[in-house]
Amino acid sequence: MSITVGSVARAQNDRIFFTGMALACALAVFIGFSPSYFMRGAELAPLRPLYQIHGALFTSWMLLLAVQTSLVAGRRTDIHRRLGAFVAIIAALVFVAGVAVSIETLQRNGGPIPDPRVFLSIPLGDIIVFGALVSAAILLRADSETHKRLMMLGTISLLTAAVARFFIYTGIAGSGPSAVVWFFGGTDAFVLALALYDYASRGRIHPATLWGGAAVVVFKPALLALAFTPPWLAFAEALR
Repeated sequence: MSITVGSVARAQNDRIFFTGMALACALAVFIGFSPSYFMRGAELAPLRPLYQIHGALFTSWMLLLAVQTSLVAGRRTDIHRRLGAFVAIIAALVFVAGVAVSIETLQRNGGPIPDPRVFLSIPLGDIIVFGALVSAAILLRADSETHKRLMMLGTISLLTAAVARFFIYTGIAGSGPSAVVWFFGGTDAFVLALALYDYASRGRIHPATLWGGAAVVVFKPALLALAFTPPWLAFAEALR
């Protein structure tokens, strides 16, 4: 009986935690993109169509994550599953839009890092990790514990842009290369929250949190380090 009661309590805690994390991700995106998107002032130039599509898709993804976790929390997994195909389509569109915006930013020499070819690795790394983790989550959807962690971690990978904007707007981070420490660190805090929850609730970190979290925490800085090498610079130059 104690095991049953413990399992029920853990399931309830999971529903609360993952719903809360989804809402925290959505809030981070809203705060980070409020000045440039959600509450964009009339004095600013209108967003180009690519960025309007990009913003709408990323907002839809955040809302879908909140809806899906809320459905699970409300024990409506039947609706959650029926929405699965739609979620997969939006994920694919988010990926395509993310790659397109990354390349467009390179072509207009944008980004807080002086060399836009190097900066390309940051948004491209975000979207690559998102695509890999969400794809894995969809393939492993029969394992709910793995599925929900990978979906969450894939979404967390997208937060770097919102976190970066927050730190830049508030003056916490500058616009130089050292700013990336804040960008990655702010994103990694969400990964840490998931790992700590796993340990507190299970006494160990779930394998999906370990390897999915490593993709967020390790892969993106590694790709940034690679971005200073001649092969990457040649690759980025070819995209211009």
